[in-house]
Amino acid sequence: MPFRLPPLLCPVCREALSPVPASAEATRSSALACRNGHSFDAARQGYFNLLVGKGTAFEADTAEMVAARTAFLDAGHYRPLAAAVAAAAEPALRGPEPAVLDSGTGTGHYLRAILDLPGHEAGIAAVGLDISKFALRRAARLNPEAVNLVGDVWQPIPLADAAVDVVTVVFAPRNASEFGRVLRPSGRLVVVTPRQGHLGEIASQTGMLGIEPAKDERLAGSLSAHFDLVSTKDLDLDLELSPADVANLALMGPAGHHTDRAALAERLADFAAVTRVGARFRISVFLPRKSAAT
Repeated sequence: MPFRLPPLLCPVCREALSPVPASAEATRSSALACRNGHSFDAARQGYFNLLVGKGTAFEADTAEMVAARTAFLDAGHYRPLAAAVAAAAEPALRGPEPAVLDSGTGTGHYLRAILDLPGHEAGIAAVGLDISKFALRRAARLNPEAVNLVGDVWQPIPLADAAVDVVTVVFAPRNASEFGRVLRPSGRLVVVTPRQGHLGEIASQTGMLGIEPAKDERLAGSLSAHFDLVSTKDLDLDLELSPADVANLALMGPAGHHTDRAALAERLADFAAVTRVGARFRISVFLPRKSAAT
């Protein structure tokens, strides 16, 4: 599939970043550089680290958390969710040069579903943004046609104004002002959040974080200065999970930073060979306020 680079900005001076090819025959870039001489080399695994200065104050997902997420998602348990995210994004990707930002891309599984949408043989310019280099190693392997960037969503996103048609955020932080800046006026923001009861059958036994009360109201309120909510879709998945699957679920999310793995393994020793678990999601679509009425 053709590789198209979306309009990137240098995180130091905010000038345009351009690719530096490894050779005349190369299809990928060995570095990104701006006219002021700031240059960012590609890591051996294919991603670029654009964190500058003091980096980020936030705790990135560890290699162990990323391995658990990869194993769980590779097993296909959330494949219907990835398809639903892609379907929500698709209406905004019908222009001649579609582009998408997957903010908090993690291992890139949800972005992969968008890149695989039919009818886009010319390619979709894609950016996967995450603060975890361990996650981006996986994302760069899964989505080689995307540009995968280590970056903090709470800092200025290294994209030009009105650079993308879609921003997707699946279980990740949301910077409304920056999303509004990088989205085109006709674009859309697709946000996935868990609903009450999500993984309720196993949450308490595995130490997972609970669902905040009034989460939907807080989501809409946090975005309201820049976006209008235009649709929501609930998706319920009835999963049949092995103890290994349950362990991966517990370790792949935010609670994985603090989970005692030995204690978790001891608790899971009493689990049945198959545990039935309900995954409850809400997919919310927002439009930039100036175009919400169109």
